[in-house]
Amino acid sequence: MKTDPVEIFRKCGGQLRMSEAIKHGITRYMLYSLRNKGIIEQISRGVYRLVELPPVSNPDLITVALRYPNAIVCLLSALSFHEITTQIPHEVSIAIPRDSHKPSLEYPPLLVHRFTGPSYQAGIEEHQIDGVTVKVYSIEKTLADCFKFRNKIGMDVVLEALKLYKARKQFDHRKILEYAKICRVDKIVRPYLEASI
Repeated sequence: MKTDPVEIFRKCGGQLRMSEAIKHGITRYMLYSLRNKGIIEQISRGVYRLVELPPVSNPDLITVALRYPNAIVCLLSALSFHEITTQIPHEVSIAIPRDSHKPSLEYPPLLVHRFTGPSYQAGIEEHQIDGVTVKVYSIEKTLADCFKFRNKIGMDVVLEALKLYKARKQFDHRKILEYAKICRVDKIVRPYLEASI
């Protein structure tokens, strides 16, 4: 029985890595043929999706999640994802474990930060974007991280994010302090939280 590659793509949510496609019986030749006919598009090296799908809402985060499943969206990119910044990230900020291999992509550009055990593992949320699982730090963990990296991203960005978060009326200063302790910035964060209560 002949394999219908388009049906395989549909059963897999419309997106496949080349390695996954090959496991499902789609050859490299078939992939390139489908791409050349305009049935699938290459959204990153080794990642393909059906053209018939609705446009990707956040192609940068999806590309990073598909290529590097252990990367966690952090700092400015996480602030942007959670809509608590007016800044527009020019690269995707990701956290990786301190001892892991540094990822690299031609596009989108990456800003890679190495986090240690508890700091890397705390506050990870999984969000579905166009059928792809994207790992992003929670708002409270992101705020704690931003205080830790305040010299790199700017204190004005951190304070703006804190203000926008508080405006949502879901302000959880205990959670922020909990993550601030893990990131070893609780003494720095506390006065700002007390001033905003």
